[in-house]
Order: sequence, then structure tokens, then C-alpha cells
Amino acid sequence: MAGAVQQMMREVMDIRQASEYLGISGDTLYRYASEGFIPAFRLGNRWRFKRSLLDAWMVRMSSAKAQSTFSVMPREKKPAGRAR
Repeated sequence: MAGAVQQMMREVMDIRQASEYLGISGDTLYRYASEGFIPAFRLGNRWRFKRSLLDAWMVRMSSAKAQSTFSVMPREKKPAGRAR
């Protein structure tokens, strides 16, 4: 039983652990999770990431990019205020 709990603890990562695992900043990972771009779930008010789902997502995204032209649309910028 304790071994299964330890395995799950290693499987589920927080923002810091997952951002280190993926090699991206925590802010970027938080934005990706909030937008639904990357597989994640909320546990209370904190984002959590399953290592196996992240691995599957990376395989899927890398094969999609190899098969077709895949581009991520940049977020729209807010309109500039009027000049006074």
C-alpha cells in the first residue's frame, strides 16, 4: 500500500516539478494549464500534472508537428489606449 502511494506521489507533480520536467517556466506552464493546452487538473486551488499524461501529450504533439504544419497562434494583444 505504501509503495502505491509513493508511486502516485512521483507520478503527480506540482507546477514547479512539472515545469522543471518540461523545461519551461512556471508562468508558461500555468498559462498552458489555464488555457487547456496541456493536460492538467486542479486539486483544490493548485494545478497538478500526471507524468504519464505529460509524456503522452509530448509524443502526440511531436508527432502532430512532424505530420503536418502545426502552429500555435499568439495571444491577441490588448488594443492600445488612445493618444491624448
